[in-house]
Amino acid sequence: MSDDPRSEATPSDVPRADGELNRGLGLLQATGLNIANMVGIGPFITIPAFIAAMSGPQAMIAWVLAAILVLCDGLVWSELGAALPGSGGTYHFLKRIYGKYRWGRILPFLFIWQFMVSGAMEMASGYIGALSYLEYAMPGLVERFGSIPGGTRWILVLAVVVITLLLCRRIESIGWIAVLMTCGTLLTVALVILSGWWYMDWSKIDFPENAFRLDSQFASGLGAAMLIAIYDYLGYYNVCHLGDEVREPSKTIPRAVMGSVILIALIYMTMNLCIIGVVPWRQAMESKNIAADFMETLYGRPWAVAFTWLILWTAAACMFSITLGYSRIPFAAARQGDFYGVFGKLHPEGRYPWVSLLALGVLTSLFCFLDLTTVISAAVCVRIVVQFLGQIVALHIVRTTRPDIHLPFRMWFYPIPSLIAAAGWVFVLATADRFALLLSLGVVLSGLGVYSYSEMGARSYP
Repeated sequence: MSDDPRSEATPSDVPRADGELNRGLGLLQATGLNIANMVGIGPFITIPAFIAAMSGPQAMIAWVLAAILVLCDGLVWSELGAALPGSGGTYHFLKRIYGKYRWGRILPFLFIWQFMVSGAMEMASGYIGALSYLEYAMPGLVERFGSIPGGTRWILVLAVVVITLLLCRRIESIGWIAVLMTCGTLLTVALVILSGWWYMDWSKIDFPENAFRLDSQFASGLGAAMLIAIYDYLGYYNVCHLGDEVREPSKTIPRAVMGSVILIALIYMTMNLCIIGVVPWRQAMESKNIAADFMETLYGRPWAVAFTWLILWTAAACMFSITLGYSRIPFAAARQGDFYGVFGKLHPEGRYPWVSLLALGVLTSLFCFLDLTTVISAAVCVRIVVQFLGQIVALHIVRTTRPDIHLPFRMWFYPIPSLIAAAGWVFVLATADRFALLLSLGVVLSGLGVYSYSEMGARSYP
C-alpha cells in the first residue's frame, strides 16, 4: 500500500530537543488555529436549521448538551494529544495504540479512508454556506452564472484553489497568518454579540406550545439539533493534527483544546441568544443569511453588506485552518506505510505535503456541488464510529494495558468524561437521518473491502 516514504522529513523540518519542539506553533497560534476552525462560517449558516430542528428557541438545550459532549471528548483528545504528539491526530493515536495487535493496522487505514470523505465534506460545507452570503453581498451573481452548469458553485472551486495555494508554505508563516485571520473571526463575532445585547428584545424569545414535552419527537429534534451544534464545534482538536509542529505539545495541546472549547461554547450560546433576540425565531429559521438579516434589521442593507464581507473573511480563516490540519493526516499515514505512499510526498522546497493538500482540494471541490444539509449530516456521522468512539476505546486501552505510554496530562475525573462522550456520540448517531447512517455504513464497508483487497495483493506479490 506504500512505497515507504518513511525516510522523508516531517512537514516542518523543526528540530527536536528533549522531546519538544524548539520552533513551531505556540499556545497563541495553536489556539488561534482551533478557534478559526471552530467558528468559521458554521454558526452563521446553521442557526436557521438548528432552530428548525426543534421548532423553537428550546433548541438552545442542544447547544448546552453539545458543549458538554465536546468538553468531555476534548479531554480524550487532550490526554492522547499530550501523550502521543504527532502529525495525523486520530490516525497517529490509533496507530500507536492498536498497532501492537495483529488486527490493529486496519483501524488506522479505516480512519484515513473515512476521513478523506468526512473531512472533505466538512470543508465543503463551509464553502457552500459562504456562497449564500456572497450572493447576498453581490446581487445578480446567480443570474450571471445561470447559463453555466453548476452555476455559482464554480466560485467555490476557485476559492478552494486559492486557500490551497496559501497553504503551500512553511509552518512558521502559516501560524501567524492563522492568528491574523482569527482576529477577523473574533471581530465578526464580537460585532454580533455587542449589537445583539444592545438591541436585545427578550420578548421575542418565546416558546411554542409543548416545547418541552419529553416524547419521541423531542428526542429526535434534540438529536438533530445536537448534530448541527456538534458540527459547529468541530475543530476543537485541530491542533492534535499538527503535533509534530507544536512547541511543548504536552502542555500546549491540552490548553489549546480545552481553552478553545470553553471560549467558543460561551461565544456560541451568547451569539445565538443575541440573534433570536433581534430576529424573531420564526423568521430566523426560514432565513438563508441569518447574520446578514440580523445586521440589516438593526442598521440597514449597506451595513449588512459590509458585515457580510467580514463573514466571508471568517469563512476563509476557517477553511485555511481546517485544510492545514487535515492535510497532515493522510500525509502521516502514508509516511508510516498505512496509506498510499504518494500521499507522503513533501514539496522539495516548502516542505509541505503537496499531494495530500491537492487530494483534499479535489475532493472538497467535488462535494461543493452537493446540498448543505447533506454534507453537514454526513460529515459528522461518517466519523463517529471509527474516529470519536474508536479513540475513546483507545484511551481506555492506554490506561489499562499500556504502561509504556507516558501520560503528561490526565483526564479529570477519569473515566466519567469519556463515558459521557461515548454516550453522546451514540445518541447523535442513533437519531441521525437514514442517508447519513447509510453513508457511514457504506464508507466503513468500502474501506474494509479496499483494505482486504490491498492486503491480498501484498501477500500475492511480495
